[in-house]
Amino acid sequence: MRIGEVSRTTAETDIRVKIDLDGKGRSNIETGIGFFDHMLTAFAKHGFFDLEVFAQGDLEVDAHHTVEDVGIVLGQALAQALGTKAGIARFGTAFVPMDEVLMMTSVDISGRPFAMFSWKLTNEMLGAFPSVLVEEFFRSFAFNAGITLHIREIAGGNMHHLIEAAFKATARALAEACAVDSRVEGLLSTKGRLG
Repeated sequence: MRIGEVSRTTAETDIRVKIDLDGKGRSNIETGIGFFDHMLTAFAKHGFFDLEVFAQGDLEVDAHHTVEDVGIVLGQALAQALGTKAGIARFGTAFVPMDEVLMMTSVDISGRPFAMFSWKLTNEMLGAFPSVLVEEFFRSFAFNAGITLHIREIAGGNMHHLIEAAFKATARALAEACAVDSRVEGLLSTKGRLG
């Protein structure tokens, strides 16, 4: 069973995440930030991950600490669920359209964390979620998961559509990369290791 469960408590946030990589896309998300809950629900559904996220943060300050720290904990839970990474496809790429928007995400479960973004984010509020925090989330997630993550805007437009398509594309790319491939013996690396 490829399940990761991580908790993290600081003076700013208290977060618990559980992810099952071989799930059905079920989710139970409570971060106190409605739009963020919506994005994490979409991430679970389109990656076929069973996902639980419970976060309490200093939302009286703003959403930054909660969003960033959920990224940290989700990344750590993903890394835990992947274990040795033996037998996985390792790479995944997905294009997701959402009306006028087209987003592309490409993932390498490399053990070498990196995050690269090419998109036009505005400082728009989506409910209580500042759109610019999407980069903070994905960067924290990638570096704590130990993955290389590229997110690219192919066609832009509405900020809700752009961010939602990015979450869905990342989920689909990760599902492909995390999938067990019967042709892979050990690790998919000429070095014999990842990282």
